[in-house]
Amino acid sequence: MAPAIKSLTPYVPAKDFELSKRFYTALGFNMTPGWGGTADLELNGYSLRLQDYYVKDWAENFMFLIEVDDVQGWYELAQQVQAQPEFKDSVRVKPPQLVDDRFNVLHVIDPAGVLLVFVQ
Repeated sequence: MAPAIKSLTPYVPAKDFELSKRFYTALGFNMTPGWGGTADLELNGYSLRLQDYYVKDWAENFMFLIEVDDVQGWYELAQQVQAQPEFKDSVRVKPPQLVDDRFNVLHVIDPAGVLLVFVQ
């Protein structure tokens, strides 16, 4: 039997560290300083560690699956964030789609190319 874990926090790449920090806080994450070129971001008890490190192939293949109660609400928030001048060229938001006739799925691409997959 494997030992228990107390938390699991992925390290997320950032092409422009300051821009990515502003993006995630605009989505509602609370930010606290990390160490060694990182920032910790938390929302509703879930967290990630944003790092000031970028490799294009890695960032563009990195993704999160985020289970939510309201994909439409997240879509509207993501559109508001994307509409801000500092994000309009780096953030992409695709309208929600019904997948397998049961999952409502929203794709949001962050400033580094990381894919956030919201699923209801």
